[in-house]
Amino acid sequence: MKIESKLFLLMSPFFLVVGIAYGYLVEWMEPVGFLALFLTAGMSLMIGFYLAFTGRRIGMRPEDRIDAEIHEGSGEQGFFSPWSWWPLVLATAAAGGFLGLAVGWWVFYISAGLAVVALIGWVFEYSRGNHAH
Repeated sequence: MKIESKLFLLMSPFFLVVGIAYGYLVEWMEPVGFLALFLTAGMSLMIGFYLAFTGRRIGMRPEDRIDAEIHEGSGEQGFFSPWSWWPLVLATAAAGGFLGLAVGWWVFYISAGLAVVALIGWVFEYSRGNHAH
């Protein structure tokens, strides 16, 4: 994860400089553009630090070594639930939440309730066994 962390850590000062240049060019009168660039720099910094911390904790991966073979990366990559419907419900709730910000707060409140139900369902999906929901 060394390359990924360096990439994100180097993007952060770039976005910071571009945000300052953009703010200067618009005379700090248009707050959305330079603020978005500053927030992008902060998010890039957080992701870079997380990847650097995780990379030190788990060690070198086959992708990080030049002398690695293809077969070293084979095997289980993680646990993914192929039959779970909860991510779709959560995505629908998130889309409804963004729609609620534009249309009306009542849509946002309904979507927030649906998001809570979806998160609880997704977290406790395997506490009762496979296909028990």
